[in-house]
Amino acid sequence: MAAGESTSRRPATEEAAEPLDRGERRQLDVVRRFGTTGSLVLAIGSIGAGAAPVDNPLSGARLIGLPVRVPTVAMACCWLGILMIVVAWLWLGRLCWPGRGRMLSVTQLARTLAMWALPLALAPPLFSTDMYSYLAQSEVAARGFNPYVLGSAAALGVDHPFTANVPNIWRDTPSPYGPLFLMFGQVISRIVGDNVVFGVLVWRAVMLCGLALAIWAIPRLARRCGVHPSAALWLGAANPIVLFHVVSGMHNEALMVGIMLAAIELGLRYQTVPGTIAAGVLLSVAGAIKPPGWIALGFFGIYLALRKGGRFRDLVQVAALLTAVFLATMTVITVASGWGLGWIDTFDVPNRVKTFMAPLTAFGMTGGGLSTLLGLGNQTDAMLVITKIVGYLVVAVVCLQMLWLSFRGRIEPLAGLGITYLTLALAVPVLWPWYLLWSVAPLALATNNSRFRVTAAVICAAVSLFVPPTGAGFPLRAYQIPLAVIAAAIAFAITLWLVRGKVPRLLPTRGGVRPVTQ
Repeated sequence: MAAGESTSRRPATEEAAEPLDRGERRQLDVVRRFGTTGSLVLAIGSIGAGAAPVDNPLSGARLIGLPVRVPTVAMACCWLGILMIVVAWLWLGRLCWPGRGRMLSVTQLARTLAMWALPLALAPPLFSTDMYSYLAQSEVAARGFNPYVLGSAAALGVDHPFTANVPNIWRDTPSPYGPLFLMFGQVISRIVGDNVVFGVLVWRAVMLCGLALAIWAIPRLARRCGVHPSAALWLGAANPIVLFHVVSGMHNEALMVGIMLAAIELGLRYQTVPGTIAAGVLLSVAGAIKPPGWIALGFFGIYLALRKGGRFRDLVQVAALLTAVFLATMTVITVASGWGLGWIDTFDVPNRVKTFMAPLTAFGMTGGGLSTLLGLGNQTDAMLVITKIVGYLVVAVVCLQMLWLSFRGRIEPLAGLGITYLTLALAVPVLWPWYLLWSVAPLALATNNSRFRVTAAVICAAVSLFVPPTGAGFPLRAYQIPLAVIAAAIAFAITLWLVRGKVPRLLPTRGGVRPVTQ
């Protein structure tokens, strides 16, 4: 399918599209089994090459602990599973691309997602150690300390099992998360005690609840925007970034995005003053978990103003109501937490990591390196301050422009929200793959644009390969990585050969489906 091609037809709705035929159902069965096999292989590899705790409880097990004793094989299994899941997701997308006459149903897609997610939900964590920071910072709060002042090392001690699993760079830093997230973490800490494994499982259950909210809201919001629900779910929820960094990695983007989308759907469904207030409270709660969630308040307000008539006074009235709801909600949360406004001072904590993955940070670090080479001194810090300010200014300008275009009816408000989130993810000083989830979900359900969907699919597939399964380097065993990758590539080629001709084609063919451009 070529990007940019379009037809005069409207996007296929769930009612208009026909179900898959017999041949396509056979292809779906193969794709499901291929992805499920990849998920199982990845889950097995996670035992020996995942982001396991320092005291891995499986290391002494005779059979299930075998991957711990053969780390190169475990790493190869991880990379093989990653590749299989990514390509299975791309094949799946061919069966639910906007504009097809026959579409995968929401039920079929949800079942497929469940099959791929279940092994990862039961396996040790992968791709990130952030969940150990959640445990440590929640324990700091549960012990009566202020998590916006003390890091886990100072509050719990370096020998505490939670602190021992936090990377060194984060042990002495205060929490960068919203107050409600840590208040909820306090409850979890009192349940799990100092049991790392139990704590990880409880947090995973919580993140899966957030994912469930997103899966509930995405099809409903997609119908409002004229996008087929299956197409929206494929890109927004079955995405390998979701599988790797929400189901397995357990990032709190799951809660933020899930609550945000559910709040917008409920607010549009119940357009009364109580309904608007309830939706505003939920959107404020999403931001109290992770601050980018607050941006959605503005675009939700645009929807309400347009429904009221689209006059400027309607916009002012809605803005006043949502602002009052936001201030009241955050006042209650801040007072209830007992930590004051310390959460405002720690927004910049994640920026302590310098990564070339963030475009403006890469520019600043490159400029600092050039200044050193030219004999002007090391100006890296000054360059990074400038690029950070420029980045936030760009985000502010783009956000205001998207709000205005949405209010004028030139763009779907959810699409404007997605563009704003994408700008924020690319402009902040640090960028991680899971930050893309802020923008992918709103954009997936707001547009049928073929160029966007092709580009998003390619980027999501590529980004899914950026972070190693361990969530960090492979300490003292870097020589094993090339061997593992080569073995995984060979095994992956064999699996592709075994399913040749039984799966949808990824490359365009003459006379194939022409995607709709909106």
